[in-house]
Amino acid sequence: MSQNISTAALPAPSPARTGDGEGRRTGAGRLVGVDLARGLAVFGMFAAHVGPDPSTGGTTGFLMELSHGRASALFAVLAGFSLVLMTGRRVPKTGRDGQVAVARILIRSAVLLVLGTALTMTGTQVEVILAYYGLYFVLALPLYRLGARTLAWLAAGAALVLPQALYLVQDSISSGTWAERVAAHDPLARISGTDGLVDLFFTGSYPVLTWMPFVLAGMAVAKLDLGSRAVLRRLAAAGGALAVLGYGGSWLALNLFHSISAAVGAVGDGPVMSAWWSDAVGDPTGDTPAWLLVAAPHSETTPSILGNTGVALLVLAACIVAADALPRFRRAAWPVVAVGRISLTAYVLHIAAIWALGIGDVPGSPLPVLLGFVAAFMLLAVVWLRFFQRGPLEYLMYKITGLARLVPEVPAAQPAGRR
Repeated sequence: MSQNISTAALPAPSPARTGDGEGRRTGAGRLVGVDLARGLAVFGMFAAHVGPDPSTGGTTGFLMELSHGRASALFAVLAGFSLVLMTGRRVPKTGRDGQVAVARILIRSAVLLVLGTALTMTGTQVEVILAYYGLYFVLALPLYRLGARTLAWLAAGAALVLPQALYLVQDSISSGTWAERVAAHDPLARISGTDGLVDLFFTGSYPVLTWMPFVLAGMAVAKLDLGSRAVLRRLAAAGGALAVLGYGGSWLALNLFHSISAAVGAVGDGPVMSAWWSDAVGDPTGDTPAWLLVAAPHSETTPSILGNTGVALLVLAACIVAADALPRFRRAAWPVVAVGRISLTAYVLHIAAIWALGIGDVPGSPLPVLLGFVAAFMLLAVVWLRFFQRGPLEYLMYKITGLARLVPEVPAAQPAGRR
């Protein structure tokens, strides 16, 4: 993913035929497509942090609202994709290679937890996702050898069950004091000034219980043969179906059942009938189970997870197809692809820039500020990758996780009869 491929050297798509008569796409195009999707996710988070407030309305407000929640969900899906890339896509790594891969991911998780906590402590209004990512990687790691079908079923089951579990846990937190007692003994909570692990698992903006389905979905996608046009068509179809099921199901619930929309409106502070796709209704609340039928991007519900996952799959499939089949588009999109290849650097630096510039309203900046961030980071990425293979923080992460090779090898278990 970090290999520096010049746009002039990107190969044209190969129409080689497979046994089932389907065209097969080039490896370079697939990698570029994934990085393109990651770059778009970064820009979507820029829009959510330094873009105009969606409440301004009009075309700009609508586009800003589309980025909220859906960009971070796409980033989470791609995180699961990356985990499988590191541990072996079609053939999971085993033996010493597998041990090193696992150690690399555990080190990466620790770095992300520290880095995310440090960024949170800067005091910006940005809800930093990196610490959550570190936890996602640790929890998903034991599943990396599973196949695409099993991972997809796990993602579906998690999307159906875990939001309801989160609702019950949050209700327990609001009616009891156990979370405060846990936080009082949590060193992460004392260091960061947050609720620590309680925040990461249950009460934060990206709680593990409702964001693991995105990671599992990304792992499942990474196991697929993305060189097959038939697979990409099915991936896009699945994304469309999930988007319709999630957002459409929420729309029907709000429009057909007055008791549901009335209950949501009683606890929300925004337009309730937009809650099937927009965060304008307000922050998630556990005051009524009717909220579980809202599909607002940050509502942490089953409809929102289904809808956001569907959008992520559609974007990923479209990026892979466009990058592989349209050489001119691939060259034109190179600045966005470049940002995707240094996504960790771009994410961290944009939060540092928000802190340094004293941007207090997140979102709420004028449109030129957002355009300035986008242009500056595209220029940075293009220039940097002309001379280096990895972004600055990506290189540091690579060197730090390289310590995994120093971990002692664990001997493979021997069959009982051979001891």
